[in-house]
Amino acid sequence: MIRQLLHRGKVIKHYLVRIGANPSDAEEIVQDTLLKGITHIDSIKPAKFMSWLFKVATHKYYDLYRKETRRGKTAPIELLSFVNESSPEDHYLQKEKSLGVKELLNRIPQKYKQMLILKYDLGLSYDEISRLLNVKTERVKTDLYRARNMFKKMYEGERQDEQ
Repeated sequence: MIRQLLHRGKVIKHYLVRIGANPSDAEEIVQDTLLKGITHIDSIKPAKFMSWLFKVATHKYYDLYRKETRRGKTAPIELLSFVNESSPEDHYLQKEKSLGVKELLNRIPQKYKQMLILKYDLGLSYDEISRLLNVKTERVKTDLYRARNMFKKMYEGERQDEQ
């Protein structure tokens, strides 16, 4: 059980970093979330435990982000590290492309951003996302369709602006 909880913590941390938390904040949020999960484990249905953990962690991140925004700080978006780069130019181009994608993701509504990250970054299936978010699978498919279309239109608009 502890291994499963630690694995879930890693998945949640990765998700938090992808939606904008810095790694140290994400680690702290995960620790708080797992502690809360352990204390409430008897009152949560096992089938809904992972989605409950994700919701708690996401709410804790939003609370932290709101506090930082009030103080004039913003939650930094950490860059991905790319391992198999062949040259500094490739690394720079990949980094620039990653920043562009992150900027576009930050401009779409949060629920669509969340769906895209869960599906394409974490690689979750429609069923896993529906269980995680406690919504019907059809809703996940619809929201992902809308999110992809919105992202595609924004991406194509950006490319046309560059030309």
